[in-house]
Amino acid sequence: MTISTNPGTTPSAPDLPVEDTPTVEAAVDFAALGLPRRLVDTLARQGITTPFEIQRATLPDALAGRDVLGRGQTGSGKTLAFGLPIIARLADRNRARPLHPRALVLVPTRELAMQVNDALMPLGKAVGIFLKTAVGGVPYDRQIDALRRGVEIVVATPGRLGDLIARGVCVLDDVEVTVLDEADQMADMGFLPEVTELLAKTPTNAQRLLFSATLDGDVDSLVKRFMTDPVTHSTAPSTASVSTMDHHLLLIPPHDKFAVAASIAARAGRTMLFARTQLGVDRLVEQLAAVGVRAGGLHGGKTQRMRTKTLAEFREGRMDVLVATDVAARGIHVDGVSLVLHVDPPKDPKDYLHRAGRTARAGESGAVATLVLPKQRRTTLAMMEKAGVEPAQARVRAGDPALAELTGAREPSGVPVRDEPEPRRAAGRRYGDRPAGDRRHGDRDSRGERRYGDRSLGDRGQRGFDRPTGERRFGDRPQGERRFGGEQRFGDRPQGERRFGGEQRFGDRPQGERRFGGEQRGSERRGGFRPEGRSRDDRPRDDRRGFGGRPPARTH
Repeated sequence: MTISTNPGTTPSAPDLPVEDTPTVEAAVDFAALGLPRRLVDTLARQGITTPFEIQRATLPDALAGRDVLGRGQTGSGKTLAFGLPIIARLADRNRARPLHPRALVLVPTRELAMQVNDALMPLGKAVGIFLKTAVGGVPYDRQIDALRRGVEIVVATPGRLGDLIARGVCVLDDVEVTVLDEADQMADMGFLPEVTELLAKTPTNAQRLLFSATLDGDVDSLVKRFMTDPVTHSTAPSTASVSTMDHHLLLIPPHDKFAVAASIAARAGRTMLFARTQLGVDRLVEQLAAVGVRAGGLHGGKTQRMRTKTLAEFREGRMDVLVATDVAARGIHVDGVSLVLHVDPPKDPKDYLHRAGRTARAGESGAVATLVLPKQRRTTLAMMEKAGVEPAQARVRAGDPALAELTGAREPSGVPVRDEPEPRRAAGRRYGDRPAGDRRHGDRDSRGERRYGDRSLGDRGQRGFDRPTGERRFGDRPQGERRFGGEQRFGDRPQGERRFGGEQRFGDRPQGERRFGGEQRGSERRGGFRPEGRSRDDRPRDDRRGFGGRPPARTH
């Protein structure tokens, strides 16, 4: 019997997959594991009828209320392994109090939080359980509003949850179940102090479910402090002994690195490229676009909106190449990734495994290639040995037939990729993407009317420069009626009555009356314009003025 690999399970484990093998236990269904009938029926409607191995192992203990330590490979369905017991436990309880969630799921990244939420929300809805994500990079308002209405399950990153608690809009006193997903990654990312502080705020008798690629080191300290007599279930080795995945170490000349990476990125099929730094990701995306390969960048320095948009385009097939840092290596599930390319070799064996785990998921085939410069060969091979990988090594250059045979590489088109314009919307369009009747900033509509701020001169609103004709101001009103601030001003009124500040001023009055500094000088223009050939001091000594038209100070 083949174990179901329906994508609705949305797995979140970081390990590499192992090929599913039929077992006698595969005949067990969710109902036999003790799951409530409503949830069994909801899973069946999604096409999920047979539990994965990690679910068969952990569900009975988790449903019984025991603390559970779980480790399973990518594609094993760990999200449902902890999500189903939470929903089953809360299904028959009263609604959560405002600001007091009943269950807490802590994850290391925003993308994983949203993935977990998307997987569990349909199940929760079927039994009246509400979920909400609490992650950084998005406004607080909706998260706070949801907490005030009352939500049973909060899926959160440690930083944002700590902020919400500090604001007094989330209290963990009612938490009955706490889940740590990708616990080892949270430790690697430096979240251990925050996680420890958050766990200390939950009731001591709360159930704890912890899932991790490794159960030692920092993770072990959490287990010893916060878990009571936990039962451990491990369903996968920590090395990459995967029969459906090919590993290649490509030895390249330094000056060929980008050319080789670009030709691999131009291959047919969904491809993920990994760079070590955020700057490296952005630079690679720009360079690929310049040679005709459209790629999206994903790293922690981008806004959540951009990260979500980029990941959605990649997942939905609108873009076949994703360039990422390790933020995308853990827990993110995208179907159909046929090749992972390490443009920058990872330094840590775990990082290699997590990156490589984006392909060959749930029994599918895939390949992993690592670009290695001559000086990197020894350290990279040592790292891969620790990861349990024995790669096939090949020396290649850009354009080599061997490169195309191993990875499907092909020559990029060379036609630069331009950013696609934002799709036009029927309402709320903005500058540069609106129909003729909604043009702004000096555009003309189909009737030839000039617009500024999307109003014609005959129908201007009441702000700034766009008022009806009878109220035109500063530069767009009849000559005899021009005003600025309620009184006539210079430069836009008849010659004989031009004023500035209520009295006649220079440049707009008869020649014999021009003034500057409050003194009449006949035909001589003072304080700025003087008859040709005269200087500032070409007047009697006792008539010289200081700065601003004032007599100079006397000295004794």
